[in-house]
Amino acid sequence: MWLLVIQRLLIEALLDFIYFPFWWYTSGLKHWLFVLVRLFKDGNLILLPGLWLKNLFVPMFGQTDFQGRLMSIFMRLVNVIARGIALFVWFLIIVIIFLLWIVFPIFVLFMLIRSFSA
Repeated sequence: MWLLVIQRLLIEALLDFIYFPFWWYTSGLKHWLFVLVRLFKDGNLILLPGLWLKNLFVPMFGQTDFQGRLMSIFMRLVNVIARGIALFVWFLIIVIIFLLWIVFPIFVLFMLIRSFSA
């Protein structure tokens, strides 16, 4: 009985070890892509540069005189630019994480081969 259990565990471990690279570049990559898209959408919901752009010409604090409108436009424009840059940096971070996911197994394999060849 125990021999069958141990045999089954070893076979499953071997199959999982063989299947791992295929999973990493198919299902795992798809899963991480969905997670990173969700992270980008969450970043967009936090920063909301589109909402600030939509309200660019709406006066702040109800000041409808020229100086109030000018200050409102300037402040919101600065806010849109800063939030747009922050969202772009967040996008670059997400792209770097995605590329690291793709390159990591190749790097590990390269370092493993390099360590045994030296």
